Amino acid sequence: MKAITNATIVCPVNGLIEGGTILFSNKIEAIGKNVQIPEKTKVIDADGKFVLPGFIDPHTHQGLFDGSIGWAGADGNEMTNPTTPEIRGIDSFNPFEPSLKEVIRGGVTCINTGPGSGNVIAGQAFVVKPTGSGVVDDMVVMAPSGLKIALGENPKRVYGDQKKTPSTRMGVASLLRKTFNEGQNYLDEWKNFGEKAREAREKGEAPPKPPKRNLGMEVIAKVLKREIPLHAHAHRADDIATIIRISQEFNLRLVLIHCTEGHKIAKFIAKAKVPAVVGPTILWVSKPETRERGFETAVILNKAGVKVALQTDSLTPMNYFPILPMNVIKLGMSTEEALKCVTINPAEILGIDDRVGSLEPGKDADIVLWSGHPFEFYSKVEQVFINGRKIGID
Repeated sequence: MKAITNATIVCPVNGLIEGGTILFSNKIEAIGKNVQIPEKTKVIDADGKFVLPGFIDPHTHQGLFDGSIGWAGADGNEMTNPTTPEIRGIDSFNPFEPSLKEVIRGGVTCINTGPGSGNVIAGQAFVVKPTGSGVVDDMVVMAPSGLKIALGENPKRVYGDQKKTPSTRMGVASLLRKTFNEGQNYLDEWKNFGEKAREAREKGEAPPKPPKRNLGMEVIAKVLKREIPLHAHAHRADDIATIIRISQEFNLRLVLIHCTEGHKIAKFIAKAKVPAVVGPTILWVSKPETRERGFETAVILNKAGVKVALQTDSLTPMNYFPILPMNVIKLGMSTEEALKCVTINPAEILGIDDRVGSLEPGKDADIVLWSGHPFEFYSKVEQVFINGRKIGID
């Protein structure tokens, strides 16, 4: 058992607790001003320091690309077929990838990572904690966390250069609709098989032959049954509108990734009740559809009532993660709302808020001790606990 005492505790759910104590093992046991500390508890005096929940980056490619070794480290884009829902990011994740060391230095204790955006349907994302384990299976919080898809210039460029569909935005949308239609047919096929098998059992007859298993369609079926969401890479406003239109046609759970021009249609997105994972924003203009990137997007979407989270896309080094909420605060978002954008909002968007995203009894003890408020430039991460275990930051 451990306890951090005399801390300024900042939580998106419980608010500010001055001179507070947080008692934890692998889970948070108690939090408040008058917490009883059992004997033999290891006590950390945090007088003058701040305690916050670990930040959550809801969209990265961490562990799937290693820039330190060039092309050999690029394991995040299987650009040989425009639709590859069967691909799992977890099968490319390298727990020893160097940039993972940056994660905890930025106060981040949970990341959603997975395939890139070269394909229209790229594969399955997953959530991990940077615990330092050498085996990804020991780091996983949720797998899969969503099916990554991409609209716009990335798949157009990749497959247009190959003279294959899609080479236009129409082509991207048509492949998505075609694939979801095939998934509905696949579900119907298995439903019919189940009904015939039941009838055969009732009549004492031999069971029918089951349909051929299709790994890709199994994933699409989960999306159609709303078991996992779509994580949709979309920068331009028209691409955002397209994927909202398609998600409504097939009644899908949708998360907007990037949402660079979301400020142009903020009311439309809010009306559709679709969350937005905004970023990367500290980035050069890498292609025409990112020309209008800026922190104003997150602020405008938040004011419109959209649930917003901030992300790095692994392009902003994660040790600088607090710069993201700092910048939205500069543009008018409240400190409280900015904190939600890197804690409870991404947790709720990813569906892991029962475990992380706030400091509450029963949740995972993912706790970060800061020298000062993390949204002040000179504040530093001093100690990080993941599942109650202290993680080295050097």
